[in-house]
Amino acid sequence: MTRSVLTDESDLIVRAQHGEIPAYESLVRTYEQIAFRVAYLITHDEHEAADAAQEAFVRAFRSLASFNPNLPFRPWLLRIVTNLALNRIKLAQRREAMTKRYARHVMMNEQNPSPEQTVIERMQNQRIVQAVRQMSPEDQTLISLRYFLELPEAEVAQAMSIPLGTVKSRLYRTLARLREIIVRDFPDLQSVVR
Repeated sequence: MTRSVLTDESDLIVRAQHGEIPAYESLVRTYEQIAFRVAYLITHDEHEAADAAQEAFVRAFRSLASFNPNLPFRPWLLRIVTNLALNRIKLAQRREAMTKRYARHVMMNEQNPSPEQTVIERMQNQRIVQAVRQMSPEDQTLISLRYFLELPEAEVAQAMSIPLGTVKSRLYRTLARLREIIVRDFPDLQSVVR
């Protein structure tokens, strides 16, 4: 990068740090193509790459106050893009593994379920999800990680940044609250969640 380009970029960064949105928009226009290309090379998916690049610009904007305007913007931005794209790959792999686990579980538990049984189970699952949605976001997260994704308690603790013992005690209280919701709003599901 030439000295004049760095100076122009530094000026845009300082102006953006002082709240000038058009200055930040200029930085976005300058780097949006390379941000997308980097994300695409990592994710190999156009939509995931676009989302990662867009989220990177949002995160960069939120962190811009702490950025040193005398440093080049591009490497800092591309580090954010890279981290977000890698996180999206990990999430996609986890979703795929969960789907495979669920498919194996269904196949092992019922080799040839009747159409009626399939419909009944699907309806029960939807109603259990409705019951869970009545809970606080923290309780929903806990139940989703532990029971829907079937993560071990140790991984749940890491994902939620809480001690393992806290996971166990919160699970106990959260399941008690879920049972109360089911007894109150979905009494026919009581046998499913005993």
